[in-house]
Parts: sequence; C-alpha cells; structure tokens
Amino acid sequence: MKVASVFGLRPRISGLLFLIIGVIALITILVPNSDDSSTTSTTRVPPHNIYSNYGRIKEQAAIDYLDLRFFSLGVNRLKEFPLCGKERDNYVPCYNITENDRNCEFARKEERCVVRPPRDYKIPLRWPVGRDIIWTGNVKITKDQFLSSGTMTKRLMLLEENQITFHSEDGLIFDGVKDYAFQIAEMIGLGSDTEFPQAGIRTVLDIGCGFGSFGAHLVSLNVMPICIAEYETSGSQVQLALERGLPAMIGNFFSKQLPYPALSFDMVHCAQCGITWDIKDAMLLLEVDRVLKPGGYFVLTSPTSKAQGNSPDTKKTSISTRVDELSKKICWSLSGQQDETFLWQKTADPNCYSSRSQASIPLCKDDDSVPYYQTLVPCISGTKSKRWIPIQNRSTASGTSLSELEIHGIKPEEFDEDIQVWRSALKNYWSLLTPLIFSDHPKRPGDEDPVPPFYMIRNAMDMNARYGNLNLALLNQGKSVWVMNVVPVKTRNTLPIILDRGFAGVLHDWCEPFPTYPRTYDMLHANELLTHLSSERCSLMDLFLEMDRILRPEGWVVLSDKLGVIEMARTLAARVRWEARVIDIEDGSDQRLLVCQKPFLKK
Repeated sequence: MKVASVFGLRPRISGLLFLIIGVIALITILVPNSDDSSTTSTTRVPPHNIYSNYGRIKEQAAIDYLDLRFFSLGVNRLKEFPLCGKERDNYVPCYNITENDRNCEFARKEERCVVRPPRDYKIPLRWPVGRDIIWTGNVKITKDQFLSSGTMTKRLMLLEENQITFHSEDGLIFDGVKDYAFQIAEMIGLGSDTEFPQAGIRTVLDIGCGFGSFGAHLVSLNVMPICIAEYETSGSQVQLALERGLPAMIGNFFSKQLPYPALSFDMVHCAQCGITWDIKDAMLLLEVDRVLKPGGYFVLTSPTSKAQGNSPDTKKTSISTRVDELSKKICWSLSGQQDETFLWQKTADPNCYSSRSQASIPLCKDDDSVPYYQTLVPCISGTKSKRWIPIQNRSTASGTSLSELEIHGIKPEEFDEDIQVWRSALKNYWSLLTPLIFSDHPKRPGDEDPVPPFYMIRNAMDMNARYGNLNLALLNQGKSVWVMNVVPVKTRNTLPIILDRGFAGVLHDWCEPFPTYPRTYDMLHANELLTHLSSERCSLMDLFLEMDRILRPEGWVVLSDKLGVIEMARTLAARVRWEARVIDIEDGSDQRLLVCQKPFLKK
C-alpha cells in the first residue's frame, strides 16, 4: 500500500499511527541505551565536545521520527524538483540579460529545477594536483577558443584530450609568473616576492585574472588573492580559476560598486584586464581607491603604446599616462615602473587630501554606507574611517589586536569565545564528513571512500561568517582549504574585520543568487542563517536550489540551526536529492546539525 493512501485517505488512523510511532521514537531517544556506555554516564558532556558523543541508534530513531512526520504532511511536500535541461549546465542567474550588468529580478521568475553537470563532467582531482590539472568537460571552453586565445595562454596552458594542464610552479620558470611577481616586489622595495606578507600585503584583488596563474603563485606565498572578472558565456576566467581551487567571483567595475567595504585590499592588480580607467570621470579609478587600504598598491600592466580614450587629446596618450595624471588628484604616487608594469601607492596620510593642489575630486560624506552593488560615486571614500590604518602598521596577528577589535566594536572576550567554539566545532565537523555517516551512500564505480576527507575539500563557503573564525580554525588545523566568508547584507556588517584579518569575504543578499558559476564550491556551511532568512522575504526553497547550483557533485553541506528550521531544511534537502542526516548535538538546547552530501547526477 502506498504511503499516500495511508496518510491521505484515512487521516484519523494515520494520525494515531504517527503518534504511536512518534512516542516510540521519542522514548528511544530519551531513554539511555544499554549498549551505549557513553550516554549512561552521569558526567556532563563538555560544551566544546558536543558533537562527538551522539549515538547511531538515537540518530536513526530521530531520522525515522522526522521521516514519518514529513510523510504525514503529504507526499507532495517531498516531490523532487525536476532536472534542468542542457541549457542550464553552466547557468548563472542575474547575468544572462547582458554581459555587463547584473539584474536579479528576472531570476525569480524562472523555472525551479536542479542544475545537472555536463555529460563529460568528472570529479576534480585531489588538491594540490587539481590546481594544475582540470578536466575540460568541467568548464565551458572549446578547443577553438583555446587555440585562438593567444601565445601567452598557450604558454600557460596545455590542452590535452580531456585535460587542461597549467604549468606548475615547481619546475622551470616557464611562464614568467615568478619573474613578474619578483618584479613587483622590486618596485615596492622588497628583496623578493616572499616578503609580500611582511610588507603588509596579505590580500590582493586581481581584476580580470586570466586563468589564475598569478593568483596560484600568490597562494603559494600565503597571500590571499580574489579574482574578479565579468560574466562570460564561455571560456570564463572565474569558472577556470574556481575549477583550479582558486578564489574567484563574478564582478565588474563598469556601473556598480563591488560588494566590499571601503579599505578592503592591500593591493589591486590589473594585468591587461581590458578596463579603460579614464572613462566616466575617473570613477572606475575611484572605485579602486575606495577598496584599497592606506599605503596599499595599484599594479597596472598594460602595453604603453596602446592609445586609450575617445577624445582627440587622449588618442596618443597611453593608459598608464592617463592613470598617472589622475593619480595626483587622489593622493597616489608612482612608486615604480619596469617595462609595461606600473605601480602606484595610495597615501597613508589622510591629511594629504586637504593639501592637494588639484582638489577637483571631493571627499565622500558617508563612508559607512553598505556597498552592495550601489552606484559608483564621484568622490574619495574612507578618509574618515576608524579603519584608516596603513598596511605597514597593522598587527601581524590577523587583525585581532585589542586596539583593532575596539575599532570594530567587538569585545575581546566575545571574540575569544567565538574562536574556541569554532575550533572545537571544526574538529567535529571533519569527523562527520566521512562516508561512515553515509554508509548507505553508493560509491562511484572503481573508487574508494576517502577517510577522512582532508583532500576532498579545496574551498568552502561560510554563508553566515560573522567574524570568520571558522576560516581561522581551518588555518590553525592545517587544512589546505580557503574560505569565502559571506556576510548577509541584513545582518551586522562584520566583513571589515574579516578582510582586515587577511581572509576572503564578500557581502551578499541570500534572497538573490550568488555571483558564481555552477559547481564551484566543495562545502557550504551556514550557522543560524535559515532562522535569519525565515524572517526575510527570501524563499528557502530558492535558497536550497541556489546552494545546489553552486555546490559541486559529491560536495558537502553543514547547516546548524534550531530544530524546527532544520526539519524544514531536511525536507528541502530531499527535494534537491541530497543525502541528509539530522544530528542532535546533545548540549541540552534545541540546536541541530543537518549534514548533507550532494549526489553525482549523471545524464
């Protein structure tokens, strides 16, 4: 007999049956199990070890109880979303109207479906091999596009039958990336590019990052790069960088501010990124100045002979000359030039602006506005901010000195407690992310279950990052994972401290799709995000479809929230075909974990 007939045609009997089974399940949960000695002890479980002492029998009873509750609400509630067609394989919402503008209004009206990987998609190779070798079927680039991409690209990449190989940094300096980074270091006055962190350069915004060679080199120097490039229908720089396991997201300088606060990056880098910096009354350059920290650097590599601009006066003027003319108006100084590479340094002295001889560009009045895709502003930002600290004077302790915490309005004891909580939680998360908890999950043919998954996760997205302490815990435990720390726009804006600590981060409204390509994150984590969004205009159904879109096949999801919200989340997880388990953290609260794994849906 079908479940629908039991719970649909005979509601009274089904309700009674549900009540009886539910009581049995609750008894199983609450009554100590004689076979589980850890639950009979009278010793209280330490608060920082709350995940490790759950029993499999209790967990299964809770799962069965929730399953019956969901079924009692009707089978239609568990109907899986349909699978999308081939046209959605590399679909990016909000960017499919025009290539140079972002519009999320139309995305809400589209058909709800689960995006499948392309036919030739393969699970990425384990890190760090996967940084230098990717499967061609995983990215939208054709052989013709590769062959027409220029001599430099062919030097950086080797296209084989089903792989793209990027030249490793371990061998000869074949592609010149090391030489290029060394050249930049020399212009700064350093002896080597390995001294970038000591010089205060911990974060770099790489505009138009190509295929990620410079970013990959920065990662090897313990510098955090974030690549941004405009939406591309094929051959995407962002998609290729993320497939290599490097930080990247879709963004452009053409009409809106980037979703980062003022004074966010130590260096902004543009190597033949295709931007004409002197258009729009220099507002594009002002956006660079807005996100650049005091004492930070702007690196521009561009052919000096190439004319830029449309007016008669600029036709014979190189882009570097025009930038140098404009830089004097915003208190930048040209610090060095070698070949086609120019380096400017932003002033560390806020008094410079009042002494400018060409004060045609005013200072902004509102330095604390939330820069979530706001219109570009024709003024200089950040000069009145408490965060105006030259990069050379910052703390070396990831921006967490007492004085810096005070600037951000954070109590030291609250901050330290948060660090301890996530240090403990991560250890337990890692023990949960093993196939042991998914013993019924089918293996891929010919593959063994990796235990534990230290090498399975190259990147993670913390969807409600707060201070970024999950990121810190990953670093302290030696995990080779970078984190995209996302701060929801309608929560307390803690992104400044995340960026000041040298982590990657961004503002985002989770009522909208995230600016990335499908299958670009290995793990998604969210703590109490669902409770926050339940009071907003957001649809949790759309959120789970979006999470599924950006999560790679066989990737992981860890959600921590209140029991009622987790129950709802588990229903939605079933609708997007995730394998899911609800875990009671046994600390006496109604907090629960939902641990999920996305299956590999083959065509």
